[in-house]
Amino acid sequence: MDESSIHGGCLCGTITFEVDPPFQKMAHCHCSRCRKSTGTGHATNLTIDPSQFRWLSGEEDITRYDLPTAQSFGKWFCRHCGCPIPRLTRNGRFMVIPGGSLDTAPPITPTDHIFWASRASWGCTSGGLPTHAEYPESW
Repeated sequence: MDESSIHGGCLCGTITFEVDPPFQKMAHCHCSRCRKSTGTGHATNLTIDPSQFRWLSGEEDITRYDLPTAQSFGKWFCRHCGCPIPRLTRNGRFMVIPGGSLDTAPPITPTDHIFWASRASWGCTSGGLPTHAEYPESW
C-alpha cells in the first residue's frame, strides 16, 4: 500500500478497495442510464488504468449487472447494501470509480459534463465546466 493511495468502499463496509493516482479523468455523466443507476441527477465517475486498482475486501460480495440493451453500460454493487462500487469496463480498458465511493477527496476535480443533452430538467447547472452532448471526441 502506497501512502498516496486513496481508499474507498461500500456503505456497509463489506467491500473495500484502494486506488493509486493519477486518475485519467473525472466527469459528471447525465445520461439516463447513470441517472437511473444512481437515483440522482448525474453520476460523478473517475477513471483509472486497472493496474492502479486493488480490492482489499469483499470482492466475493460484488454483484454485477450488465444492461443487455447497451454495448458497454454496467453497474457493480455490494450485494448487502446495494452501494455502487468500482467496475471494470466490459472491454477491460479502464476501471470506473464512482466518486461517492471514495473515502477522501481525489487529487482531481471534475473536468466535464457528458451527455448534457439528456440531462434532467431539474439537474444541476454546468458550474462553468465544458458540456458535451455525448462523449467528447477526445475520449
